[in-house]
Amino acid sequence: MTSAGAPATPILHIDMDAFYASVAVRERPELWEVPVIVGGGYRGVVLSANYLAREHGVRSGMPATRARRLCPQAVVVAPDHELFGRVSTAVVETFRRVTPLVEVVSLDEAFLDVSGSVRRLGPPVEIAEQVRATIHDEQAITCSVGVAATISVAKLASKRAKPDGVVVVPPEEITTFLHPLDVGELYGVGEKTRAMLHRLGLVTVGDVAHTPVRTLQRAVGDHLGRHLHGLAWGDDRREVVAGSSGAFGLGGAEPDRSMGAQETFGRDVDDRTVVLRELLRLTSTVTGRMRVAGVAGRTVTLTVRFADFTTITRSRTMSEATDVTQEVYRTATALYDALGLQRARLRLVGVRVEGLAPRESVHHQHVLGEREHGWSEADRAVDRAARRFGSAAVRPASLLS
Repeated sequence: MTSAGAPATPILHIDMDAFYASVAVRERPELWEVPVIVGGGYRGVVLSANYLAREHGVRSGMPATRARRLCPQAVVVAPDHELFGRVSTAVVETFRRVTPLVEVVSLDEAFLDVSGSVRRLGPPVEIAEQVRATIHDEQAITCSVGVAATISVAKLASKRAKPDGVVVVPPEEITTFLHPLDVGELYGVGEKTRAMLHRLGLVTVGDVAHTPVRTLQRAVGDHLGRHLHGLAWGDDRREVVAGSSGAFGLGGAEPDRSMGAQETFGRDVDDRTVVLRELLRLTSTVTGRMRVAGVAGRTVTLTVRFADFTTITRSRTMSEATDVTQEVYRTATALYDALGLQRARLRLVGVRVEGLAPRESVHHQHVLGEREHGWSEADRAVDRAARRFGSAAVRPASLLS
């Protein structure tokens, strides 16, 4: 911890391990111990490869013909982008249970700023381990985490943590960590820039760090020269921006088009009362986040995962967009009951609201005889109490233990 009580390494970069291939293998357990390539049709390119295929030199972006020559025994699996999207969304929801400061960089990686979570969850390295365990338990895939004081160092640390590990770089060890690395590891250094720097004798990050800024600027340009020199010393003042793809100049934060939450039960459950109580808790969490964000949605999606990891989803679109807990919960309950599960044992349930739009753009059509004040006003009263006294101050009676 710093003298002010803030964590010294508040930034987590979480990168899923061989994400597409891992999800594909999860769906087909018989492929667990064989090389797997995702994508790579006859004339296509490799989208992802598991680590067994990578041992033979197969890499993402490689032409399929070359990949098959390198690893002829590999099983080629067609990509299921809808499935990848669902798993990615669930993983991001896990991140947001830790902190609202989640910056999604791509389908399989994100930055988290956990400065505000350490009092509740412990030091950043413990949070990293908790997140890894949760993802493994809920999604049956693994991830690697870099923990550092800055965005750029955390990203480099996660690469060193692969596969399925955690690397922490304390502030006092930043230069020791950075300077032996090849200069091509720094963000902003592509193959051409790396080759040019190598021709100048700048092979490692340490070489760049000990080169005058003006010399670097003459070689690669004013902006990139200054930027690389700062990164070589771990000087990176960028902050995690909640939303999508802001950290590395890939665009600003975008509003969520859906919000959801899910929970893995401590043991498999077949009791409808227990399941519905969990659905209510999850719905309260989701609609609370929606009201904070000022959005409402029409489509409710229920996710159910059975004890054997089989997962199904069901959706229903309501006549009007809403952020009201009871309205979303009623729809989620109807979706669950429509499954007719007959005491099937469940491992996980989830609730998601999709098609989100700004709340002010939604116009409620009043029904004759409808009460002037109803569940919407009750939700907002609960929100006010939660802001003042904490989230546990007021909740549905069925959630009281």
